[in-house]
This record gives sequence, C-alpha cells and structure tokens, in this order.
Amino acid sequence: MSTHSPADDSSSSYRQAGVDTAAGDLAVSLMKSAVSNTHGPEVLGGVGGFAGLFDVSFLTSFRRPLLATSTDGVGTKVAIAQAIDKHDTIGQDLVGMVVDDIVVVGAKPLFMTDYIACGKVVPQRIADIVAGIARACSATGTALVGGETAEHPGLLGPDDYDVAGAATGVIEADDLLGAHLVQDGDAVIALESSGLHSNGYSLVRHILAQRGIDFTDTSAELGGVVGEVLLEPTRLYTSPLLALIAQHPGAVHSLSHVTGGGIAANLARVLPVGSWVEVDRSSWSPAPVFRALSDLASSTLESAEGTWNLGIGFFAVVRADAATAIAADLTAGGIPAWQVGTVHTTSRDLTGFEQGAKGVDGGAVRLVGSYSH
Repeated sequence: MSTHSPADDSSSSYRQAGVDTAAGDLAVSLMKSAVSNTHGPEVLGGVGGFAGLFDVSFLTSFRRPLLATSTDGVGTKVAIAQAIDKHDTIGQDLVGMVVDDIVVVGAKPLFMTDYIACGKVVPQRIADIVAGIARACSATGTALVGGETAEHPGLLGPDDYDVAGAATGVIEADDLLGAHLVQDGDAVIALESSGLHSNGYSLVRHILAQRGIDFTDTSAELGGVVGEVLLEPTRLYTSPLLALIAQHPGAVHSLSHVTGGGIAANLARVLPVGSWVEVDRSSWSPAPVFRALSDLASSTLESAEGTWNLGIGFFAVVRADAATAIAADLTAGGIPAWQVGTVHTTSRDLTGFEQGAKGVDGGAVRLVGSYSH
C-alpha cells in the first residue's frame, strides 16, 4: 500500500511551494492502524508499498471467475463536511458509492484503493477520512490495499479536498445477476436508504443558499444542525445483500443501486428490454429530510425523483414466491424492505415511463400514486 503522502521531496524549496511531506508522513502514521485492520491473510506487504498486493490464488477454485470493478466519489457532499469540519463519515459514503456498485452483479468485493486530493495536508483530517473508509471497508469485507493523498496548493484551498476510490470484486460467471434473469411476475423489493446518501447535494446546497441557511444553523424542519443532518452516512448494503443471495439461492434476479439519476432510471437499468414496472409511491413515506428540503424549495417530492433516492437506496428484483421472505429477512437484518411493484412483460403504451438509462437499453419504469404520510 502506498503511503498516502505527497511526493517524497524533503527539500525546503518544496515546503516553500506549499507541500509539507512531514505532514503527509504524520497522516500515514495516524491512519496506519485503521487501514491494517481491513487486511486479511490475502493482503501482502502491509502499508507503505508502491502497489497493494492481494493474493487471488483462491480463484483457481472458480470455473470461470469474473472480476467486477467500480470507481466513484461522493460529489459535493464533501463541501458540507468541510463547512462544519466533520470528516469521519465521508469515508463511509465513498465505500458505499464504490463497493455497493459491485454487489449489484452479485460479486463479492475483494479490495479497494482511495485517492484524496487536498489543498493542504492536515494530518488528523486526512486520518479521519481514511479511518472512515477503513471502517466501512471492514463492514463490507473489503481490504483497503492502497491509497494516495495528493497536496495541491494553489489549485485547492487549504481546507478543500475531494475523495475518490476504486474497488474490485469477483463472481462466478454462472452466478452473475442481471436483467437476463428477470421474468414476468418478478417482485420489486425496495431497501430503505439512510437519507440522501451521496447524490443530489448540488441541489441541496442550492436550496439552502437560496433560503440563506448555513450548514452550522439549527433547523427544526431538518431536525438538528443542518450540516450534521445532511452528513448522515450512506447505508452499506453489500454484506446484507451477499448474505441474502446465499440464503435464497436463485431467488434474487437483479439488483439496482439507487444513485445519480434517481429511482426510475436506476431500476430501469436492471430490467430487460420490453419489461415494465410501475413503482407504487403509496408503499412508503419518504424520510423527513426529503420533505423538509422539498418544502424549503417550494417544490414537490415528485419533482426530485430523478435527483434524490427519496428513501430507497437499493432495489432487489426477486422471484415472486420468495418476495415476502426476502423482504422479511432484510427487515429483520436491519434494512427495512417492502414490495413496491411487479415486473410485467405484456405489451402496453409506455408513454410517461423512463426507459433505460446511462447507455443501457433496459426496461421501462414510472412512479404512480401518491406518497404515504
């Protein structure tokens, strides 16, 4: 694993240019324990190498192993962390955005790397960010095998930073989940989100700015200090979903991570061409944070369906006869889940439906009815 430090140049001229390698070294020492806690026997070399090493000799037992990979960031949610100087949860958001994309195909995550760009290395701040990443990696069974912190004075302000990451997982080809398994009559199960997760924060920040609300303000409508409410970390779905797949062999056909693009578009991506689903709004009540933000914007929840998850962080498209048991198992495991619709393949007029998304020729989805209160 790399040292999470800026380029190694201890010269005074480099310090004069605004890059402090000593601060980078201190950041590494502060985060080392948290990172090492994510390492199992498959990780070789520990912390400090130029490249992370992961032993994949176990793949020889696979008939046809497929590697799954994902990369992402957390968007402008980092601006809120910076505004209230709270950096210990943004790492979980990063893991949620990256690793939870891998489980969509049914893959088990193996390892992750991260990248932090900042204007100035503040060791404790960097250590807090990485510790959050490490905790979430541990929760998802992912080894944090590499990372880099780059100090960019002049490009970023002293308190500015951004985070990104990439992860790799594996699945047996015969076990791959996706639209190819989805059938007429399958049930669509929604898994509750913990809040906004990491999408739509540009809209959130615009709404608050328009109303003159600071992140340090206390808001009765939002239920606390604004920034703290909005930093509620992204729920992690990987471990519960992998357990669910193992518990109900063959019953889970496709999964969808509800991120950028909102509810209908992300579900449409994991449905076969020619299929359609009507998602019943009355089957759930969006969390107060969504209602409060919509009220502040003088808009409707429906108008935000393509931006926010509105309370649904994941979808599972499952065999109809297993739907009740699957929803019950997820709920008992700490993720409230419920059926929101049924997959149909009969021909119909699809006016008003969202069809496919992000280059995927998928199914068609629209939301119907009114939200529950």
